[in-house]
Amino acid sequence: MSSIKEVARLAGVSVGTVSNVLNRPEMVAPDTLHRVRAAIERLGYVRNGSARQLRAGRSRIIGVVALDLANPFFIDVLRGVETAAQRADVTVMVFNSNKDAGREAGLLDTFEEQRPLGVLITPVNDSGEEARLSRLIARGIPVVRFDSSARHSHGCAVAVDDVLGGRMAGRHLRERGHRRIAFAGGPFSVRQVRERRDGLAAVLGPDDTLTVIPLPDLTVATGRTVGQEIAALPPAERPTAVFCANDLVAIGVLQEMTLRGLRVPADLAILGYDDIDFAAAAAVPLSSIRQPREQLGHTAALLLLEEANQPAGHEHRQVIFQPDLVARTSTAAPVHSAN
Repeated sequence: MSSIKEVARLAGVSVGTVSNVLNRPEMVAPDTLHRVRAAIERLGYVRNGSARQLRAGRSRIIGVVALDLANPFFIDVLRGVETAAQRADVTVMVFNSNKDAGREAGLLDTFEEQRPLGVLITPVNDSGEEARLSRLIARGIPVVRFDSSARHSHGCAVAVDDVLGGRMAGRHLRERGHRRIAFAGGPFSVRQVRERRDGLAAVLGPDDTLTVIPLPDLTVATGRTVGQEIAALPPAERPTAVFCANDLVAIGVLQEMTLRGLRVPADLAILGYDDIDFAAAAAVPLSSIRQPREQLGHTAALLLLEEANQPAGHEHRQVIFQPDLVARTSTAAPVHSAN
């Protein structure tokens, strides 16, 4: 493997000039820049990023701990993270906690040892990892929570107002005439699930009925279980609408309704959350509460990079985005008051 000294010798310049070409090309004259780059290409020189990071005392890597990479929501968030990272010439390393607190703890311990430029995380529990996150911050490793509570005591966070999202869902279904509404979601240890349920409950009237269907997970499979449970009820007792804590659950409910010959939305209106691409592409296009997914990830990454590059002048910020209601066919038909 060729060295930086060999590149300098072939190009007829100093090692410092080669370093400037690699790190500060705007400082190098065009003809010298061309000569050095030609030497790099001829020798096949690849700079040692690890050695560079050791000399600088920090890496150029952002660690991301996502809550559930099986959920397309987080893939869209990561697109926003990568956009900001690419512009800053920073590498993104993505890890999946898979909603496992023990796995999350192990990843944070690894970050403490490896000293990345910073860490983006959606914690399994909003307060469960405070000690480990505080240790990272004490070591000079910035931490930004994304899709997580913006109410904690220190550090930056980027979140969506999930209580508002739940309220939007409830108002939309009530405007369609629904008075027997189910909420399907879980586990309720997850803040987002609790707040979406609470927002829904807050806008229901005294004569409305709310049926909460707790779930161990937010997947298509658990959504199909919800569909089975609702379809098994007598029509007079069956909810006329179901608000699902995410779109994967909503898609599972829709699949089960279709399998059992029940009509959506005539027999059951379905409303999801996140507005992933599959929502609009479903056999019956799903209404959903949309989150600004890429914007959320992009903003979180910018806050992290700002703190990493300017720690002295950085001010922690809590950014809360507002969701939007996207109404489609799955909630299009109003229910008659007799229901």
